[in-house]
Amino acid sequence: MAERDFIAVIPARFASSRLPGKPLAQIAGRPMVAHVWQRACESRAARVVVATDDGRIEQAMRAEGAEVVMTRADHPSGTDRLAEVAERLGLADDAVLVNVQGDEPLIPATLIDQVADRLFDDPEASIATLAEPISDVESLFNPNVVKVVRALSGRALYFSRAPIPWDRDAFAARPELLETDAWLRHIGLYAYRAGFLAEYRDWVPSPLERLEHLEQLRALHHGHAIQVALAREPHPAGVDTAEDLARVRALLDAVERGGGE
Repeated sequence: MAERDFIAVIPARFASSRLPGKPLAQIAGRPMVAHVWQRACESRAARVVVATDDGRIEQAMRAEGAEVVMTRADHPSGTDRLAEVAERLGLADDAVLVNVQGDEPLIPATLIDQVADRLFDDPEASIATLAEPISDVESLFNPNVVKVVRALSGRALYFSRAPIPWDRDAFAARPELLETDAWLRHIGLYAYRAGFLAEYRDWVPSPLERLEHLEQLRALHHGHAIQVALAREPHPAGVDTAEDLARVRALLDAVERGGGE
């Protein structure tokens, strides 16, 4: 592989508590995961792989022309699934994989490239990810919106569902106001080194991870550096609910009628 080549991996599970069969949900005549695969193929990735434990997803994506790696069904997270993919592909420890979530059919290819480049730019980091400013109080105090704080180097100090940093003076007086760009929303797009993934799968969840239900805290707990870049362009919301699916269907149906994605 060339110096900055990376592999984009799309974990796709059929099971979903809120939207069963989500990867195969039809959007503009194609499965949702096929739209994600297309976005990843538009990136600079040297190879794009769909990782699944379900034969229906495998069949659908092979029909699209995608490379598919079958994985075990008992992985607790997408990161663990990526670790199995890295092992099955026999990747060197310094190989870079980008985890592109299978429920993000609108993901810009530029963000996939950006998160990979962020990892290449910091040889001592094990992970890179992205963030964007939070501009409304509702998001800041929403526990489903993950917040991140960074050091001057761009490395993550902490991730939380809580509104961090806490503005001691302003929040006590007027918590409805946001007057700075100090707050960042974490975007769940990751680049990993294959050697890190081999270590990660052997670790038990850390105490902070169990409290916050954020798997990236396991890496920080073990002393691994995570680089966080500000996204170069807006990151469209993924599909978590039936309402999200309807929104994306309407958008991509309109694009399709207009002559292509």
